[in-house]
Amino acid sequence: MLVTPKGWTGPKIVDGKPVEGSWRSHQVPIPDVRTDDEHRRLFESWMKSYRPEELFDASGALAVELRALAPRGVRRMSANPHANGGSLLRDLIVPDFRAYAVEVPEPGTVTAESTRAVGCLLRDILATNRDNFRVFGPDETTSNRLDAVFEVTDRTSMAAVLPTDESVGPDGRVMEVLSEHMCQGLLEGYLLTGRHGFFSCYEAFTHIVDSMFNQHAKWLKVARCLPWRRPIASLTYLLTSHVWRQDNNGFSHQDPGFIDHFINKKADVVRVYLPPDANTLLAISDHCLRSRNYVNVIVAGKQPELQWLDIEAAIEHCRKGLGIWHWASTDAGAEPDIVMACAGDVPTLETLAAVEFLRSIFPALKIRVVNVVDLMALEPSTVHPHGLDDPEFDSIFTKDRPVIFAFHGYPTLIHRLTYRRTNHDNFHVHGYKEEGTTTTPFRMAVLNELDRYHLAGDAINRLPVSAECAADVRRRIDETLAEHKRYIESFGDDPPEIKDWRWHAHPVL
Repeated sequence: MLVTPKGWTGPKIVDGKPVEGSWRSHQVPIPDVRTDDEHRRLFESWMKSYRPEELFDASGALAVELRALAPRGVRRMSANPHANGGSLLRDLIVPDFRAYAVEVPEPGTVTAESTRAVGCLLRDILATNRDNFRVFGPDETTSNRLDAVFEVTDRTSMAAVLPTDESVGPDGRVMEVLSEHMCQGLLEGYLLTGRHGFFSCYEAFTHIVDSMFNQHAKWLKVARCLPWRRPIASLTYLLTSHVWRQDNNGFSHQDPGFIDHFINKKADVVRVYLPPDANTLLAISDHCLRSRNYVNVIVAGKQPELQWLDIEAAIEHCRKGLGIWHWASTDAGAEPDIVMACAGDVPTLETLAAVEFLRSIFPALKIRVVNVVDLMALEPSTVHPHGLDDPEFDSIFTKDRPVIFAFHGYPTLIHRLTYRRTNHDNFHVHGYKEEGTTTTPFRMAVLNELDRYHLAGDAINRLPVSAECAADVRRRIDETLAEHKRYIESFGDDPPEIKDWRWHAHPVL
């Protein structure tokens, strides 16, 4: 290992101040060579210290004997196949994800851990792709319910394996180290050299690699313009342990803002998915693992949650990116009185519970339920390739009806994506408002006004109902929320009518 001073071989002193061996060498070491004679003399002396007459001939070409030192053919750095990993890339052998589907006989009647289903898919991909696929994550594989992978492989470790270690060994295919930076760097190198990978991380701490993601996305954008650059496997993040289920970790682990940062990149590079249940997560994961030259973000919870779509309905929903859930709507294909939209697993749950609450009060109300699984579908097709064109968007969200939108992240992001749309002024978005603590799942939603009662109350405020009726409903909502708050403070858990809620195909009156 050679240890050298910072700025070694450069000017030692400029204007009486040290440059070599100091922070100044990392700036512009001689700033005024055009106007200051002494600076120009120092600069000329510095350049001549490299003895260019020995390096170049009279025409400025590199000396023959030096050119002969450069590697030739595939030994050149630019021609090494590992530096153009797409030329080495082999398709993953991916089993049919339908085999891992959760049985959903009726929407909202069974529960499952969505990421556990994906863990089984990853397990079998690892088993059949033992030399070109790895799973990466900062010490959270088991926490994120992906531990099925340890049935076929270990965590990688080249150090001593202790008797207390579990699923650890030198041949492991799971790169697990408590450093998001290291996981990101290892994964990028793995992808760039022609392999495939999958990165699982707690949602709040993906921000740690913001700048690293930036550089990878910029590289992909430029590489797309170079015809000799072969496509590489996409970088896919699974963000789980998300903002709405921090029952133990609390406020420090509550931040859904990575997707805000993420969508600043070029539309032909980034994709954002918010699957509401296990089967949509499986369909999205399969798509992302097969894709090329993208960065994908998938946000999905790991806790037991209600399941909404059977596998075929999930595939079709993911293909469209967003759509009307007719089974939950009461508009019967006519123009609705109100649109209840949602993106994310917890927002979907609370929206459907709000719809059931509204139906119990106003059985004749025409409600349209819209679920968004591909966030970029909200943008116009002229902005993002996944975006809907304006006529299709208007046919779903209407041109003039109120839209109550329950969103997984910060509300301003939905406004940012939809501000060009005809009906944007009628979009009323509920999402994370930087309110949180260590509390129950439902209380967390209430603190940010994403719960079913705040959503229903906002809907009523937008509907042409009598002031007396609206006031009565708001009173009932306030009383219910106060009662739930007392229960949670007394028992440290959500009340049974919240924990045990299930979707009913018909109004509960």
